Amino acid sequence: MRRRCHGESRLGPAWTTVRAVLTALVAAATMGPGAAGAQSLQPAGWDADLRLAEAVDRNPDPDVVEVDFEARVAKVELAPGLQVDAWTYNGTIPGPMIRVKVGDRLIVHFTNNLPRPSTIHWHGLRIPIGMDGVPGYSQDPVQPGETFTYDFVVPDAGIYWYHPHVMSAAQVGFGLYGAFLVEDPAETVGIADDLVLVLSDIDVTEDGKLLPADTGGTVGMLFGREGNQVLVNGRRLPELVVRSGAPQRWRLVNAAKSRYFKLDLGEGNVFRKIGGDGGLTEYSEDHDFIVLGAGERADVLVTPTGDPGGEGLVRSLLHDRGYGSIFGRDFESLVTIRFADDPPYEGDPLPRTSRAMEPYELDGATEIDLELTLQEDPHDQTFAYGINHVPFWKAQPILAGLGETQVWTVTNSTAWSHPLHLHGFFFMVLDDAGDPVRPLEWKDTVDIPHERTVRLAVRFDERPGTWIFHCHILDHADGGLLSAVHLDLPPEDFRNLAEH
Repeated sequence: MRRRCHGESRLGPAWTTVRAVLTALVAAATMGPGAAGAQSLQPAGWDADLRLAEAVDRNPDPDVVEVDFEARVAKVELAPGLQVDAWTYNGTIPGPMIRVKVGDRLIVHFTNNLPRPSTIHWHGLRIPIGMDGVPGYSQDPVQPGETFTYDFVVPDAGIYWYHPHVMSAAQVGFGLYGAFLVEDPAETVGIADDLVLVLSDIDVTEDGKLLPADTGGTVGMLFGREGNQVLVNGRRLPELVVRSGAPQRWRLVNAAKSRYFKLDLGEGNVFRKIGGDGGLTEYSEDHDFIVLGAGERADVLVTPTGDPGGEGLVRSLLHDRGYGSIFGRDFESLVTIRFADDPPYEGDPLPRTSRAMEPYELDGATEIDLELTLQEDPHDQTFAYGINHVPFWKAQPILAGLGETQVWTVTNSTAWSHPLHLHGFFFMVLDDAGDPVRPLEWKDTVDIPHERTVRLAVRFDERPGTWIFHCHILDHADGGLLSAVHLDLPPEDFRNLAEH
């Protein structure tokens, strides 16, 4: 990344409508003056091709969001003339967006009507271990035809997402993922026109059938499989109709199982990054490109510019994530931007944001050395990833006590990059001198480039349990690149996962 400094209510459909109006009025009354006073600057229907369906709240309590999720196979349209029988939440790709406020209680009644067991993991959320969605450490798999209720309080503002943690590469690749937006009513960014953009891909035949999740065997696992259809909010090359120069806020989620996205708005356009995985950053910063590894998120302000009546393009440029990842390839077109005939907007410049954040005190922190490795079996020539040369089914955990701060030095000795995701906790990335990278940013997923070393600091302040961490190229995790933090539990109680 090159920087430039600086469902329906149980009370009936009528209540659903009334509650939506009341919620909007309460939000307008409680938001800061910048956000509450912001007005749309875009033409009517500007985001019709991209606006996500939202989960229907069936609880009348304004501080409780209660929704029904059904995992099922459903026919979805990816592009005109291209339909696929995908694995979905509530029949859509992505699944319904969950929208809550900081401090809300979320209740999700999950029913699994897929042909295989499944769960829901709430990626990035600092919630109790029993709600983390990892079979073996937090819950049993939800078998076909069975149900499970997720119930927790949402502690942090930001853009998160959800997906299964059973056969993760296959189930995410088949379409099981969705966005999770946690809003802070006191936030004052002041941009009315906002979008959540879920970036992903899917692998299908020309006649719309899902390709097997194990194509290429162990070599496919080695590279990390990418789909042949690149999607934004479940659509191939959707359209956005905008007024040139008018500001927008984009909350970006990389929900692809392997693919990196290097976002480009074209010459003269920048992304003002105001937030990342764990909400707003210490201060905003301008970037020519935004690179997101699998599982990462970004919160950005943009002002697409072009001639009225003309067109632009949001592209994903080539990004070198390791051996063979850019050879013979070209950029991907993500979103067509059609500029409305309205005169260009010439109002106030993009706002700058800031957030009071304190880095961890690292004196006395426990040093942990981790090496991301790859082994070949000399007998059958199959491959397995590992951490410190050991795949997850043989791994020993990192032991941690409540309140302990650790500094992880993560060395990637493989030929492929690995976006490393830690469940249940935020961390801060450190620079070569051991100081936190500025602007400060709470992360739960960080790219570990091939043949490079990254250091990060994490504090295990609460919530005992066995919390996994893994490469979010999900084929790599399935292939062994996963381990766990055994927090405030007896070492002898640790048990390895048999599968992922």
